[in-house]
Amino acid sequence: MAALVRSINFANGKSIPALGLGTWKSKPGEVTAAVKAAITAGYRHIDCAHLYDNEPEVGAAITAKIQDGTVTRDQLFITSKLWNTAHQRQSVVPALRTTLAHLGLSYLDLYLIHWPTGFKEGGEMLPQDATGKMLYSDADYVDTWAGMEECVSLGLTTSIGVSNFNKRQLERVLEVAKVPVVNNQIESHPYLNQKKLIEFCQLKGITVTAYSPLGSPDRPWATRSDPVLTEEPKVRALAEKYKKSPAQILIRFQLDRGLIVIPKSVTKSRIEANIQVWDFQLSAEDIELLESLECNGRVCHSNEISDHPYYPFHDEY
Repeated sequence: MAALVRSINFANGKSIPALGLGTWKSKPGEVTAAVKAAITAGYRHIDCAHLYDNEPEVGAAITAKIQDGTVTRDQLFITSKLWNTAHQRQSVVPALRTTLAHLGLSYLDLYLIHWPTGFKEGGEMLPQDATGKMLYSDADYVDTWAGMEECVSLGLTTSIGVSNFNKRQLERVLEVAKVPVVNNQIESHPYLNQKKLIEFCQLKGITVTAYSPLGSPDRPWATRSDPVLTEEPKVRALAEKYKKSPAQILIRFQLDRGLIVIPKSVTKSRIEANIQVWDFQLSAEDIELLESLECNGRVCHSNEISDHPYYPFHDEY
């Protein structure tokens, strides 16, 4: 039986399923089956991005599950993200149209500025000079936001938000926003609990989506000496206490803090297990215990662009 997922309200009156399937690092050959399995299991929220280079395959799964009668388009919540090479205001609408074509959709439910950092436009997704240094655009994400608002007025997306933005960057967007900033998608897990940034977002009526909630153990740059969150003794102890898996504990941790969470998997059994988190709740003490693991353990740090004027992780939060 498909799981029933609760929703969280946006500032614009729309709502988002609090648990979704992440598709970062999901290979094109695997992601179609993963999205089909997720929708069958009860997921209604799929998180995508142009950068992930798998949106046509994600779209094929969405089309298949609509055509076989499992869901209708209005029962699904599809998120995608504007990549850094389309930060000029006039580039935003065409970039979204490309994403929609790849996904086989006429609109998104949520479109996010993936990073505040603009890259040189018109070529590779990761443009570099001959020495391997990243090439930047002088586009200001505040101007990018105006392009995002055009996407809403054209009916190409229902809601808009940002990703990987810090407090100061959010404040700059909020100063000019005519359309609500409904979401900030950020890395969050017990090693990087993001408590201050989450509290700021919630104060401003901005929902928070936690990406890499399991600590992204399959990230390409992981080393053998890196701690593995699902093997953390305190996480494993809670898994025994609640008779759940460590991954289910980490997912529930975010839900019980009022966040949206998007665990990624391409394994059918894990996809099915990750949504079975609605029959228990962590105690306040256990949430505090997990928050005490905070060690600024960011895994998606993007150090290679730390010299970008809009690099978000120099600030405390």
